[in-house]
Amino acid sequence: MHQARELFATRLGFILISAGCAIGLGNVWRFPYITGLYGGGLFVLIYILFLIILGLPIMSMEFAVGRASKQSVATSFDVLEPKGSKWHLFKWLAMAGNYLLMMFYTTVSGWMLAYLFFMLRGDFVGKTPAEVEGVFGGLVSSAELCVLFMVITCLLGFGVCSLGLRNGVERITKIMMSCLFLIMIALGIRALTLPNALEGLSFYLLPNLDGIKEHGLGAMFYAAMGQAFFTLSIGMGSMAIFGSYISKERALAGEGINITILDTCVAIMAGLIIFPACFSFGVNPGSGPSLVFITLPNIFNAMPAGQLWGTAFYVFMVFAALSTVIAVFENIISFGIDLLGWTRKKSVLINLVAVIVLSLPCALGFNVWSNIQPMGEGTVILDLEDFIVSNNILLIGALVYVLFCVTRYGWGWDNFLKEVNTGEGFKIPQKTRFYMTYILPVIIIVVFIFGYIDKFKLL
Repeated sequence: MHQARELFATRLGFILISAGCAIGLGNVWRFPYITGLYGGGLFVLIYILFLIILGLPIMSMEFAVGRASKQSVATSFDVLEPKGSKWHLFKWLAMAGNYLLMMFYTTVSGWMLAYLFFMLRGDFVGKTPAEVEGVFGGLVSSAELCVLFMVITCLLGFGVCSLGLRNGVERITKIMMSCLFLIMIALGIRALTLPNALEGLSFYLLPNLDGIKEHGLGAMFYAAMGQAFFTLSIGMGSMAIFGSYISKERALAGEGINITILDTCVAIMAGLIIFPACFSFGVNPGSGPSLVFITLPNIFNAMPAGQLWGTAFYVFMVFAALSTVIAVFENIISFGIDLLGWTRKKSVLINLVAVIVLSLPCALGFNVWSNIQPMGEGTVILDLEDFIVSNNILLIGALVYVLFCVTRYGWGWDNFLKEVNTGEGFKIPQKTRFYMTYILPVIIIVVFIFGYIDKFKLL
């Protein structure tokens, strides 16, 4: 039957690992950009509001389901659902979501590793902006390099997980996250001492009504809602697994607050690094991969001791990427352990091979299979995988968790409240019941519908 479940050695370990799962590349290459686009400081405030009313309740629900069942999403609903109900069928969608996320995240994380390697080797030194762009073009158009670095990412992630929860996942994530924060602070201080840094800062943090006028309030609210939702990686059980590893000493909402604060600090700090640097060197702070792989290397080139700062930045990016990879791999490994009774070692080996094979389409989608354009002209396999996860599985999953926790057809409000409030710390008040039962599900559905409208330009 089930093996005894390992628990986190420390509370800090749990908070840092859950934060590590939430802190990913989106914090760095999406958050600063959309903040600049949608009116600076005002956007940040609305984003924080959505984190509190949307992200926190759902994260608390995921933790509660994980802790009450002491299982990963593969079996947690089986343990808690009322007899004869069908909630457990959701596990197949949640598990698919975890695999799908890693099918493209491993490739992008591999690019980060490649760039750290290029930076250390001095590949960018003395390059013109066009040549810097050429480095990224050369990386993604090389099937060998994309696959090589993707495989290294998988080996690193599963290697850490194979050491066990305490000795591997917890110990190494703690070190990585601590370094990540230290490097960020150093980079932030450096960026703020660049010439014209204050212009970048005011663009980033002062409320700017022009941005809102240009895009409309609705678009800003939707962007804030979407970012709040996606940044915490909630909805497919990637948080529930860590809930299953913690003791009953602390109430769960309070832990969720700590994780949300860390996640938000990293996102805001990323902007404090990027905007002053972009304004200092007169570069447009665009979004997405081009920011991290083209804009920033050009900036490091122009900075004194740029190779050193560039190396520090890519160490930070690799840690941000790997912390998510390790967290989701831990979840994937637990499926085999919980569902099929495998040992950790067996689950690691089988999933290592599975994830490498499943990640090949994305890694090859930029080169050998670039003629496959699943979402229309100019798209790649990654776009389809990302769309299925971000616009579908995460939102459907969040809705399932909410309904499971608030309705009598699921686990039910009373059971949820009792579990989430067990222990010391911030408690969810009984009077939030109406909001969580009737308003929260509607917000999720709205985000879901708008995601489709936005993606396919339906309006």
